[in-house]
Amino acid sequence: MKRRDVMKVAGVGAAAAAVASPAIAQSMPEVKWRLASSFPKSLDTIYGAAEVMAKQVSDLTDGKFQIQVFAAGELVPALQALDAVSNNTIEACHTVSYYYVGKDPTFAIAASVPFGLNARQQNAWLFQGGGNELFNEFYKKFNAVGMPCGNTGAQMGGWFRKEIKTVADLQGLKFRIGGIAGQVLQKLGVIPQQIGGGDIYPALEKGTIDGAEWVGPYDDEKLGFNKVAPFYYYPGFWEGGPTVHAFFNIEKFNALPKQYQAVLNNACTYANTWMQAKYDIVNAPALRRLVGAGAQLRPFPQDVMEACYKASTELWAEISAKNPDFKKAIEAMVQQRQDGYLWWQVAEYTFDNFMIRARARG
Repeated sequence: MKRRDVMKVAGVGAAAAAVASPAIAQSMPEVKWRLASSFPKSLDTIYGAAEVMAKQVSDLTDGKFQIQVFAAGELVPALQALDAVSNNTIEACHTVSYYYVGKDPTFAIAASVPFGLNARQQNAWLFQGGGNELFNEFYKKFNAVGMPCGNTGAQMGGWFRKEIKTVADLQGLKFRIGGIAGQVLQKLGVIPQQIGGGDIYPALEKGTIDGAEWVGPYDDEKLGFNKVAPFYYYPGFWEGGPTVHAFFNIEKFNALPKQYQAVLNNACTYANTWMQAKYDIVNAPALRRLVGAGAQLRPFPQDVMEACYKASTELWAEISAKNPDFKKAIEAMVQQRQDGYLWWQVAEYTFDNFMIRARARG
C-alpha cells in the first residue's frame, strides 16, 4: 500500500473514532447543580424519584452534568424548596406545587385538587393537553421552570382516631391536611392542621389531632400511623393523581445548552414514570400488612363524598372570581376531566370493573 493510501486510511480511522465518541462528552461544559427535596430519605419512592432523575442526567451527559440531591431540611426547610429556587439560592428542587398555595392557589391545580384528575389523566393533560405550557407561563412569575417528575397515583384518605359515618362527624375534626384541600374540608367544619410529616405521629398519639393524611400504604406504614389511629379511609379524593414537580431556576435553566435542557426534560419524564410504577408495586403488599396488623379499612361514606364535591365546586367559583390565573387553569382542568372520563367510562372503567369483580370471584 502506498504511503498516501496509508495516511488516507489512518485519517478515515481517526475521523470514525471522533464520530464514535459521544458528542456531549467532547463539547459540553461541566455543570454542577444542587437540588433540595421536600421529602426525607426514608420515603425512598417519593424522595427517590429525584435521585433517579439526577442519575439519568449524569448518565445521559457522560457525567458532565451533575445534580446533587439533598433531603428535606439539609439545605432549606421542606416547604421552602421552591422559594430557594425562585431567589436563586439553589438551582433546583423536587416538591409538590400545592405546598405553595399561600403564594397563589393556582399552584394547587398543577399538582392535584379535590376531585381533579387521576394519574393517567393528569399526565395526559400535562404532556399532551397543554398543561405544562399553561403552568410554565404561570411559573415565570416565580422565576421557575417546572417539569413533572413523579406521580403517586390516587392517595388514601388518611388515618382517623374515630369512625367517620356521616358529614356531621367532620364537624370540629382536627385533621392534618394543608393547602386547597384543607379549605374544601373547612367548609364542612373540619379544622385543617398544617403539620410536617415528622410531627404527625406524635400529634396523633397525643390526640392533638384527630386524623391525618399522608400518601398511601407504603409510606404510611413507614411512618407507623396505624399504631396510633386505627381507621384507614379511602379514597384521598383531594389527590386522585398528584404530580410531583422538579423546579429549576429560570435563569439557570435558560443558560444551559439546549442539549442539557432536553436531558433534564427526558430525565424528569423517566422519573415521573418510575415513581408511579414503584408505588403501584409496593402499595398492595403494604396494604395487606397494615390490615393484617389491625388497620380497619373504610370507604368514605357517600354523603361525605357528595358534600365535599359540592364544597370543592363552590370554592373553585369563589377563587376564580378574584384570580384570573386560577380561573384559566381550573377551567382547563375541568374540561380535561370531562373529556377524560368520557373515555374512561367506555374503556378503562369497564375493563377495570370487570377485572375487580373477577378477582373477587377468585
